[in-house]
Amino acid sequence: MPTVMQYRTIWISDVHLGTRGCKSEFLLDFLRHTDSENLYLVGDIVDGWRLKRSWYWHQTHNDVVQKVLRKARKGTNVVYVPGNHDELFRHFLDLQFGGILVVDEAIHETADGRRLLVLHGDRFDAVVRHARWLALVGDAGYTVLMAVNHGFNVLRRHLGFTYWSLSAYVKQRVKNAVEYVGRFEQAVAEEARRRRVDGVVCGHIHKAEMRMIGGVLYCNDGDWVESCTALVEHFDGRLEVVDWIRTRALDPMRATQPVAPLETAR
Repeated sequence: MPTVMQYRTIWISDVHLGTRGCKSEFLLDFLRHTDSENLYLVGDIVDGWRLKRSWYWHQTHNDVVQKVLRKARKGTNVVYVPGNHDELFRHFLDLQFGGILVVDEAIHETADGRRLLVLHGDRFDAVVRHARWLALVGDAGYTVLMAVNHGFNVLRRHLGFTYWSLSAYVKQRVKNAVEYVGRFEQAVAEEARRRRVDGVVCGHIHKAEMRMIGGVLYCNDGDWVESCTALVEHFDGRLEVVDWIRTRALDPMRATQPVAPLETAR
């Protein structure tokens, strides 16, 4: 039997179901081989923006939804915190669907007594808040970049090289992007400080991170488009960012093919 990793809590975000860039096979593999008492869906799980422009919905996207619903039925406390791409669900706050509670934000208490503010984070993105048209243009540009990234890595694989994220490299090297990420992290941490909690868990910027900012623990669970990461809480309260591609030694270019069973927990 494959090993199932047991956690007290799992946070995932920025899955972007409904897009070709979503690595739904890897997320499905993650959900099959992990279990937790609490599961937080921290926004942009479904990409409503993209679905409005053109319809794409792979069978594995259905499988992910069904797997989450199955976890809720089996007793996992599943909480959905909508983001800007799935903002439609903000019309249904404090309601339950299939055992999944939809909330605007949440306070999670870890096993060691720390209080963490859980939110998507788009409210701290000035572009999303004050220039929605620019955010939509940026989203279209990101789609093009991801398509170029895919073609670039097809060529690299043909030449015998390993996967390398062009889009991640661009974001890390472009000065404005680096400054944007820094401002976002500072703003989110400041909100947690203002709310007098010990830390914050968010998504939105597709950059997994866990570090202290001004005495506040800042955690970003990453995404399932590029990095395939999640934030997890162990039963003693310890937090960790899990990189599923590295944990399972997966090839990001094989995202549309079945993933072999998990043999050992790492």
